[in-house]
Formats: sequence, structure tokens, C-alpha cells
Amino acid sequence: MAAKKQKLNGNMIIAQSGGPTVVINQSLVGAVLEAKKHKEIKKIYGSLHGLKGILEENLCDLGKESKANLELVAQTPSSALGSVRKKPTPEDCQKVFEVLRKYDIRYFFYIGGNDSAETTHIINEAAIAAGYEMKCFHICKTIDNDLRENDHTPGFGSAAKFVAQAFMGDNLDNRALPGVKINVIMGRHAGFLTAASALARQYPDDGPHLIYLPERPFSMEKFVADVQGVYQKLGRCVVAVSEGIADENGEAIASKFIKEVDSHGNVQLSGSGALGDLLAKEIKEKAQISRVRADTFGYLQRSFAGVASAVDQKEARAAGAAAVKFACGGEYANGSTAIKRAPGKKYMTWIERTELKNVAKETRHMPDEWIAPSGNDVTKAFIAYVAPIVGPLPKIGRLKVYKVAKK
Repeated sequence: MAAKKQKLNGNMIIAQSGGPTVVINQSLVGAVLEAKKHKEIKKIYGSLHGLKGILEENLCDLGKESKANLELVAQTPSSALGSVRKKPTPEDCQKVFEVLRKYDIRYFFYIGGNDSAETTHIINEAAIAAGYEMKCFHICKTIDNDLRENDHTPGFGSAAKFVAQAFMGDNLDNRALPGVKINVIMGRHAGFLTAASALARQYPDDGPHLIYLPERPFSMEKFVADVQGVYQKLGRCVVAVSEGIADENGEAIASKFIKEVDSHGNVQLSGSGALGDLLAKEIKEKAQISRVRADTFGYLQRSFAGVASAVDQKEARAAGAAAVKFACGGEYANGSTAIKRAPGKKYMTWIERTELKNVAKETRHMPDEWIAPSGNDVTKAFIAYVAPIVGPLPKIGRLKVYKVAKK
């Protein structure tokens, strides 16, 4: 008979990092409620503002939160614990372990995207080097949907729903007062969120009429010609543009105007309306169209209340709970949660554990088969992929316009 694996007894700490989302608190609450089921986890600490909170010993006792309040928090957008963008230095790691030892932390959970996975990986490697026994788990999250090993990530479905509904409204506005409308959507290297704007289409002439993603080189000349073509046909044009569109050399168009970077070296593309203004200016001047407007959705996409995808909520909760189950199961010392999806038309997903190094830092991109050959739209295959993640959208009506004969 095999010997029973020894449980690791001690306290747990959990934190949130990177961009907030509509469902990141579902993952937090899923992890906390699951942790309460495991006797080996004694206290459940939350770190305020991610790694920064650990370094400053700015912690809270999540074990004292009532289930009713936790459930309310789960339904609330943005990061309840506060967030941060910080890559740990060797000095930070030393300080982190001083704090972890002081509070007898044996379970470390970090909710975030690929930069957060990299941070978790760094902390895990430092723990191993220090001989400190601790379970380190990253809980998947990002509206960009660019985590490797994942079919999709918590946060994406709700942000995509917001984008789709925003384009529905913008398309109706543009139909009433025709012109060219350009919307800049989040997406540094991956165009998933921008591509989700295609869900807004319910009638053949609905926008977005053009969709530009970081996965294809952006040509200003072709962009102007594309807009002119749609405008000549429909008398209007709605455009979805990813903030990360880049030229043929791979340089982001927006980076030519924005120089601010975070601790991971990422240019802050969402902090300015410069890209939208540039594109609008080009259309006005070169396409000779007078009514041209541009909006940058920016941070509105991340925590917009009231547009949560039900599937996104469920899967975010499951990812948090699964991380704790993996950590307490005895089989794994570290890892990241990953959403997997069954092939076929029936939508079915589950959570697997993957190695931290598999998701740390690097990103994935939109597959070629989901991008139209023209480079300015998506395919039906992408719509089939994204629709069940986002869920039902509002139905749009139109007057049949029974015209009255002139007297």
C-alpha cells in the first residue's frame, strides 16, 4: 500500500496583478472559498496591490470575510485587493521571503496575465533556491486572451461582450448620422478582443466594416483605400482597430507617439488617444471625408459593470478553485491554471494545470484561419470560437420603412 502524501500545513496568501477585469474577483472568491475547505490551510491572507503589498506587509485577513460579502465581491468588477504592475528584482525576492517566513506562508496564489505568470515563476524559482517549501500557483486572467496553453482566459469573455455591445451602439449611431467612426481597442500583440467586435453584426450592412489586428502588418495607404471603398458602397464606415497594430517592421504605430513603459518593459498603449487621432486625420485628409470621429475605448473595457458574460464568471470562479485544489492535492508544487475546451460544436471546458514556464511572459496570437485573407476582417471560424464565450447579445430591430408616396 502506497504511503499517504504528507500535507503541507501553513498559511495562504493571494494577490491580484496586472489589468483588472470584470471577473477577476470570481477567481479570488473561488480560491478563498475552496481554501476554507482544506484544513492544512490555516489562515488566508490577501495582499493589497499585489507583490507591492507583500513587500510592504500590507495584508488583510480574508478568512474573516463572510460568505455573503465574498459573493457580493465576486459579482463586482475590478480587483478587490487592488492591483500592481511590478516585476520582482533579486532584492525584492529576498524581502518577499522574509515576509513569507514571518507569516508562515506555504501557499502562494497570484491572479493575472503573462507578466503575472512570470512573477509567479520568479518567486517559485527563488523559493526553490532558498529551500523554502511553498506551493506557488498562477491563476489565469487577461482580457487580451493571449495566455499560452489556454483556449481562452477569464476576463476576455466579459470584455469581448462589452466591445461587441459598444460596437452595436456605435453602428446604430453611425447609421443615423453617417460618417467614418474609428474605435481603438485593447490588444498589444494579440487581436482577440478587437476581433470580438465582429459579434456586433446582425444585418448585412452592420459595422464594424473593417477590423485591423496586430497579427497583420498595417499599411496606412491600404487603410485609407479600405475605408474609401466601404464609404463609397455604404455612405458610412465603422472601423475596429487594435491598439497594437504595427508596421511591416513590427513597430507599433502607437509607440511612435507614446514612450511610457511599465516595469516589464511594455509600452503603455492604452494611455492615449493618439492612434485614433492619427487615423482620423489620415482619413479626413486623404479620403476627403469630412465627418470622421475616433474613440479609444481604453480602460473602459476592463471593468465595465453590468456586462459580465455568464460563462466568463463561471470559468473564472472555477480557475480560482482549481488552483487551490491543485496546490492541496499533493501532486504538484507549482503551476498555472489553464482553460481547455473540447473540440466540436458543443461548448464544454475544464481546468488543467500547466507548468509556469509555459505561460510566463510570452504571448499567443490569433490563428491565421481566424483572420480573413484581406487582413481587415475575421472569418466565420473565429465567430464560432468566440460566440459561446461571450454569450447572448441584445437583439437589434429595424423599421421596415413603408414610405408614403409624395402628394
